[in-house]
Amino acid sequence: MDDGSTDTGETGTGTDHNATPVTPGDIGGAREFGMTWAGQLSFARLPATRDLTDVDIAIVGVAFDSGTTNRSGARSGPRAIREQSSLSGEYPSGLWPWDHDVFSRQRVIDYFDIGYAPGYTDDMLANVTEHAGRIIDAGASVLGLGGDHLIAYPLLKAAAQRFGPLSLVHFDAHSDTWDSGPELNHGTMFLRAAQEGLIDPATSVQTGMRTPNESHGFHVIHADRMFDLGIAATIAEIRQVVGDRPTYLTFDIDFLDPAYAPGTGTPVIGGPTTWQARQLLFGLAGMDIVGADLVEVAPAYDPSGQITALAGATIAHDELYLLGLARDARSARAAG
Repeated sequence: MDDGSTDTGETGTGTDHNATPVTPGDIGGAREFGMTWAGQLSFARLPATRDLTDVDIAIVGVAFDSGTTNRSGARSGPRAIREQSSLSGEYPSGLWPWDHDVFSRQRVIDYFDIGYAPGYTDDMLANVTEHAGRIIDAGASVLGLGGDHLIAYPLLKAAAQRFGPLSLVHFDAHSDTWDSGPELNHGTMFLRAAQEGLIDPATSVQTGMRTPNESHGFHVIHADRMFDLGIAATIAEIRQVVGDRPTYLTFDIDFLDPAYAPGTGTPVIGGPTTWQARQLLFGLAGMDIVGADLVEVAPAYDPSGQITALAGATIAHDELYLLGLARDARSARAAG
């Protein structure tokens, strides 16, 4: 029986999202793609491969949580996100309410997980930096799936080595700029990145903070001020601070209120809804986003039928759109 899958020729099988459903009235292309609760475990049923030929965006998982300072479990995040992405990627017309299908404009693959020796943080950092650099050198953008937030550091490092110092757009309940000397974990890496010149704090924005932090020169929009400003004004402030600079977008799922994302290691009450978070992301369309991640999904703490992983998959899917639009804009500028 033909299940509509196509051989990627390397690490597994995938689905051609550009194919036309052959069965009239087949909602979501279910017979072509496979039902949402079955089939291969790749993001949105994308081809799972490490062949970077003509690839525009590569999704990489980093199943690492040795950098956590509270509850572990984010190592299971990439798998849970991929599972729920069968829902966000269900419709060939694209993810609502975007006006197009990102997979019809960009060739996106699931590069799958980057391995490391368990318990060796330096091994993870080196391997992620190497693989992300290899992807960027092939002309593709990288979307990382965590894993705890430390995985952003090597992804950011690989991007900064090629694009120069970056602006950071950071959605989180925590600043991740704690000054702990040489300690590198999921609460210190953005201070380290700033100290190493990977990011420019003065043109970077941290939004949604609701724990004590020292700004270290970052532009911080705490959660209470974000709610006072409203979505449109928050977007305007982010865009004003960052401008047209190359930007790395990092999204910690605990940016959301625990009512919407209980499955995370360090939940903090008083955050936004999933609707508000997506509205903020929609407002970033057109910014020069050169890399992105979605981190800190820890499904073991989710009592609500994988609601956190579903939020993570949908937000990661939104980030694919932002990466794709940024690529389109860079191509248009290069064409003159």
